[in-house]
Amino acid sequence: MTEPRDAPVLEVRDLRTYLYTQRGLGKAVDGVSFALRPGETLGLVGESGCGKSMTALSVLGLQPRPAARIVGGQVLFRGENLLEKTPRELRRYRGRRIALILQDPMTALNPVFTILNQIAEPLRLHRRLRGSRLRARAVELLQLLRIPAAEQRLGSYPHQLSGGTRQRVVGAIALSGGPEVLIADEPTTALDVTVQAAYLALLKEIQRSARVAILFITHDFGVVARMCDRVAVMYGGKVVETAAIGDLFDRPAHPYTEALLRSVPDLRRARQRLVSIEGQPPSIFNLPEGCSFASRCPDVMPRCRAEPPPEIEIRPGHRTRCWKHA
Repeated sequence: MTEPRDAPVLEVRDLRTYLYTQRGLGKAVDGVSFALRPGETLGLVGESGCGKSMTALSVLGLQPRPAARIVGGQVLFRGENLLEKTPRELRRYRGRRIALILQDPMTALNPVFTILNQIAEPLRLHRRLRGSRLRARAVELLQLLRIPAAEQRLGSYPHQLSGGTRQRVVGAIALSGGPEVLIADEPTTALDVTVQAAYLALLKEIQRSARVAILFITHDFGVVARMCDRVAVMYGGKVVETAAIGDLFDRPAHPYTEALLRSVPDLRRARQRLVSIEGQPPSIFNLPEGCSFASRCPDVMPRCRAEPPPEIEIRPGHRTRCWKHA
């Protein structure tokens, strides 16, 4: 039986990843759910510490052990629950079916190996390439990411490349296995504006040609507007709002999303004071009983502090966790 054309290639259901430390129990990912379809880009946004990167690592079974443990939920790839796979079985999915681009290319690349050494490993493991065929494919991948003098770059070490070129090399390694899902964890953080724009345009071009689904993790709404079809907003380890990109920008439903959008400077207007969100995100080791955003929310009600809000669909494809919509 074949899957429907728009069936999710990746579906995360009620994922929970907790940290067990000397400080106590920390709920880093606390009931996260989302779906990703072929050729679609889903943006995962929120402040630092809200659980974005831990969600990505948990999808691949790469959460930092032994402190981090997945205690519940499902991660379905083409209907198969990856959380039920053995470590050996899961390695067949990493890189080959689901690939990860880390946010810092200097830590993602090994400084003592050449670029060829680092691209060759996934090509040997996932594509069974050797010798001249492996080298030819490595050159093709660098050319796909528009790295100039690709043949010469194979013998270079990471410190000999610019930041933008290093980021493209990381992208080439991620794409070497021909994945169906690409998880990009803030891949443009270290890039300047012009290089960032070129890199994002290149990712979109590759996505269109290969129909790769992308989970794009960022805190930059400019990148979200350029890259994403839908957005999931995280706060306190939960997804507090999910919507299509246009709907989220035009009609944000959660006060946290509204506050994030207000904090983005608008260059079309005259000089104005930047808006900030008062207070700090809650500690994952001491989450409140009710809504995690209650202490910072301008619309807070007594119920918000006492009960966690359920997920509510306010219009087709637009869901949020807020009592004012209940």
